Amino acid sequence: MVWEVVRAALERRSAELGRPVLEVVDTGGGTGNFAVPVARLGHRVTVVDPSPDALFALERRAAEAGVTELVRAVQGDAQTLPELVPAGSVDAVLCHGVLEVVDDPAEALGNLVGTLGKGGLVSLLAANRNGAVLARAVAGQFTEARTALDAADGRWGPGDPMPRRFTGEQLDALTADAGLKVTSVHGIRVFADLVPGVLVDTEPGALDALLKLELAAAEQPAFHAVATQLHLLAEAH
Repeated sequence: MVWEVVRAALERRSAELGRPVLEVVDTGGGTGNFAVPVARLGHRVTVVDPSPDALFALERRAAEAGVTELVRAVQGDAQTLPELVPAGSVDAVLCHGVLEVVDDPAEALGNLVGTLGKGGLVSLLAANRNGAVLARAVAGQFTEARTALDAADGRWGPGDPMPRRFTGEQLDALTADAGLKVTSVHGIRVFADLVPGVLVDTEPGALDALLKLELAAAEQPAFHAVATQLHLLAEAH
């Protein structure tokens, strides 16, 4: 779902600008799960990530895909982004799984937006607090579910590997404060993390049916609140 939304958005932006090659930044892009497919579309992608190992894997992956000339690996993070990417030079930014781990999500998002030209795109994927509450409750961890529900950071306890989660309202506020206009919201993994794996693995056709259900539910606002992740597509004013 996320890839299809991103791909279509890049296609529209390319048509709007009247040029086939866009400048894309993938912050926290790691080994290139999105960067390499974006480069395969013909766009230039700068991946900014703090891990040298991940960037090495990215370069190897880009070489295997034949897009080495379109992918640039830069060690850094959202905080140092203004020093790495010129302001207003980017057509689209991918920010997937980043706001959960940075010290200051508002500052990080502001730095990302600062690299964009007018009308530039932001693809934002973040962990949803309500989805974690539901998952813990379904697993019988009711105290942890209540902790996540009440905690400002959406964590269910000291053992929670996720540093921070957001509600849809919090993401709306962050994007608005950063000067972004949200154009679409999708719920990601509405059911997948709740369904016992044995059902998907053993029932014929179950995986395909689950994927179709996920795709259908992703666009319905009623399911956004309980998705594991929220994907927002936005544009800079």
